[in-house]
Amino acid sequence: MIQALAVRLFTERGYDATTVTDIAEAAGVSPMTVYRHFPTKEDLVLVDQNGPLVAERIAASSAAQPLVRRIGGALVDGAAALTSGGRPDDPTAGEEFLLARLRLMISTPALRARHLDNHYALQQAIVDALGDDVTDPDAAFRARAAAGACLAAMHTALVRWAEDDGRTELPGLIAQALVAAFGADVADIGRSGEESPRRHGEGDGA
Repeated sequence: MIQALAVRLFTERGYDATTVTDIAEAAGVSPMTVYRHFPTKEDLVLVDQNGPLVAERIAASSAAQPLVRRIGGALVDGAAALTSGGRPDDPTAGEEFLLARLRLMISTPALRARHLDNHYALQQAIVDALGDDVTDPDAAFRARAAAGACLAAMHTALVRWAEDDGRTELPGLIAQALVAAFGADVADIGRSGEESPRRHGEGDGA
């Protein structure tokens, strides 16, 4: 609830013009309560469940698959979960909230800088999720390279999705970006999520 209010206020008033105190007052809690859950103002936008979702799917994937397929498939599946709507009582679930966060990240310099930290954290979470498959330094290096390349493809898809105002399905865009980068190794990832009009109304924005 606090995060949903924060993103709404940042969108309406501007990120720099909105303080943590403003958010606390809107949520009916103290600033200390906000900071207990979100240690920095940037975290109110950047914190999400994508890391655990992706790590869970990678850990469950077959080690016989190429690295980029395991990682790319997990990124597509994670995007599908985040945009599916989740629990109806969760105000941070679904496409509209994700789009609003993404627009803020793209347009706010402070958030763009912190987003890079999140990128590195997700990259490490992916490597950790591969577990025993990357125990030696060379394997870990290859895993970091594959994760970094897959995340770069995902970032390209996220920017396109925001520019498109969410009119295309995000999992399909990520799959397309992965195919553009890696070709046959990921050719059928997300085949069911091909680019198509949004189900709940085209162009309704965030």
